[in-house]
Amino acid sequence: MTRLKVRIGQQLTLTPDSWGRQGEAMAQFDGQNIFVLGGIPGERVVVEVVSVRRRYAAARVVEVLDPSPDRVSAPCSYYGECTGCQWQHVDYREQLEIKKGKVVDALKRVGGLTGVDVAPVVPSPRQFGYRNHARFTIGPSGALGFVHKETRRFVRIDRCMLMHDGVNETLAGLQDRCSETSQLSIRAGMETGDRLVQPTLLNPDIPFATGQKTYVESVDGHRFRVASPSFFQVNVEQTAELARLVSRVLDLSADDLLLDAYTGVGTFAILLAPSVKKVIAVEESAAAMVDATENARRLANVELIVGKVEDILPHMEHAPTAAILDPPRSGCHTRTLESLIDLGPERVAYVSCDPETLARDLKLLCDRAYTLESVTPVDMFPQTHHVECVALLRRKNRHSRIVLASASPRRRELLAGMALDFEVIPANVPEDPLPGENPTELVQRLSRAKAEKVASGIDQGIVIGADSMVVHDGEAIGKPVDEDDARRMLRRLRGTQHQVFTGITVIDAASGRKSTESMASDITLRSFTEEEMEDSIASGTPMDKAGAYAVQDQVFRPAQSWEGCYTNIVGLPLCRLLEMAAKLGYPLPTAKSGDIPPGCGPDCSFLGSDAA
Repeated sequence: MTRLKVRIGQQLTLTPDSWGRQGEAMAQFDGQNIFVLGGIPGERVVVEVVSVRRRYAAARVVEVLDPSPDRVSAPCSYYGECTGCQWQHVDYREQLEIKKGKVVDALKRVGGLTGVDVAPVVPSPRQFGYRNHARFTIGPSGALGFVHKETRRFVRIDRCMLMHDGVNETLAGLQDRCSETSQLSIRAGMETGDRLVQPTLLNPDIPFATGQKTYVESVDGHRFRVASPSFFQVNVEQTAELARLVSRVLDLSADDLLLDAYTGVGTFAILLAPSVKKVIAVEESAAAMVDATENARRLANVELIVGKVEDILPHMEHAPTAAILDPPRSGCHTRTLESLIDLGPERVAYVSCDPETLARDLKLLCDRAYTLESVTPVDMFPQTHHVECVALLRRKNRHSRIVLASASPRRRELLAGMALDFEVIPANVPEDPLPGENPTELVQRLSRAKAEKVASGIDQGIVIGADSMVVHDGEAIGKPVDEDDARRMLRRLRGTQHQVFTGITVIDAASGRKSTESMASDITLRSFTEEEMEDSIASGTPMDKAGAYAVQDQVFRPAQSWEGCYTNIVGLPLCRLLEMAAKLGYPLPTAKSGDIPPGCGPDCSFLGSDAA
């Protein structure tokens, strides 16, 4: 391995040419990488080497020979010593441009995503004094401060310009009084005045209580209880803007079922609950979920689920129409992304504090199922290199292929009546009942077998399988084998009340996810004459129909009355089909909220389901 030739304390004259990942300016010296703390690409500076690593050296600016037009005077007396801020020497407008460039670069370099609509960075209303949370290292004699990331030197801090007054006032009361611990955390509510200091300190000279388990923060008028281990955004004004942005890009409405993955203490779920029908919020941290339960207790439309997102999503009963992903810096587990694709929400807002893991996850989602419509960076952390992003993804058109796994003209007519663009691929499967199989089990099994047979031969779209059975006095009556069999069936059913059972299966061919259900309707046949029966048989109509009749036959008109779903009697319960397709994340074009197909009434009787 090549050893770096520079040494600590050495001074060099450099011209940085780019930004590094951690906010340093990057320069080359004798073919070696030098991270220039306090530099700006394009300017000529004299630097002093402060650390030498195996792969790079770090240096600080000691003199600016040719300053960048974007250089400003850093207002903080600690700047350059504590390294908590990287860009106080850069004009704020330029900070925003740099952050946008960082996002564009990560999308292209990591995700291979080019031509993405990356919006201007949403600026923070406060460039200083915005943080509600600080973690301090304890130095000599109980002093509080930060550690330089390269030299590891302790830097005493009496007032941090990034913290709001509540944090700095707490810092003043703790300074030089904390030798009993090595690390300390302060949280302070900007609007509430509440405070949390951890750990518990015993020094009697500290002028206030410490060791609080929780504190209360306020975002956009909503109060949030936050426990010591729980994550909460440090910039509450931008958090409110972030929630408004997520609501706006998702175009939320009162009909939406919203998934809030990685909900934390419930921030997005609670702020957006008034805009949607229901929020399902998932969080792994037990401490955060206790907070979320308290924070959401007055909201009847928020359901909280404790567990890893990648474990919960595969078992969700209902598919969300919209989703928020707000994972930690490491991004989403692959199983989370795969399960989200299976659930198929039409719109996804991915909120990320790391452009590189965001780009990695967006690549998978876009390769498989989604189109990236926009990315909006939000400056949650002025004076630092960090940037938050909201990416909007929209589900690719999966309705380009709808396949009916049936040759039945009645089922084709029903789908055509919904103005759906579909194709027919018949599936011929043996229809003999199994020993001990009841009518519900039979029609569910046959519908599933038909749909599975067709789905195995295609790679995308939804497949609809159906099978109907007439049942009289507990006996299943199938299709007639010949005209004599049709006469036998019609004479038996004439003037009787019996049931029509229909099984229906919907399969997402891409993922294999499926739903199988069945319905039953009661029908009473009129006392038709022998002559009417013979005319029907002569027409050929009975020969491919269970029970040897068609309820929709406008010539024979066999039905006297019925109860339940009419389209179920015809052979495909449209009301159930719409529900099942939406459950799998395929809201059909005509399936608007409240729509009931003609012939589907409120007394449709739903027998059971078997979703997988």
